[in-house]
Amino acid sequence: MPANARPLSPHIQIYRWQVQMVTSILHRATGIALAAGTLLLLAMLLALASGPEAWGWISAFARSWIGLLLLAGWSWALSFHLLNGIRHLLQDVGWGFAIHQFVRNGFLASIGSLVLTALIWLCVWAQWGVA
Repeated sequence: MPANARPLSPHIQIYRWQVQMVTSILHRATGIALAAGTLLLLAMLLALASGPEAWGWISAFARSWIGLLLLAGWSWALSFHLLNGIRHLLQDVGWGFAIHQFVRNGFLASIGSLVLTALIWLCVWAQWGVA
C-alpha cells in the first residue's frame, strides 16, 4: 500500500477545543508537575535533615519569586489533580456521563482548583506571612 493512500487520523486542528479535552490534557500535565514538584519537596526534606545552613538556603529559595511561583504552581497542580481525580472516580461509578454534567463537572474541577489554590495560599499567608 503506498504511503499516501493510508487513512489519516483526525488532527487536533480539526477538533474544536472543549473542556473535556482541556481537563484531560491538564490532568496528565499536572500529574507530571506533581512528580517534578515532589523532587523539590524531597530537596526541602533533605535540607531540613542536613542542618540549619542547608535549610536556610532552601528556605531562602522557597521565599524568592521563583520559589513562590513553583510552590504556587505545585499547589494548583495538586488542587486540580485532586478535584479532577474525584471527577474521574465519580465517572467510574457511573455518575456524570450526560454531556451537560460532563461539561459542568469539568468547569467545576477547573474553577474549583483555582479557588482551592487561593484558599491554600490565603492560609499560608495568614499563618506564616509570605510562605
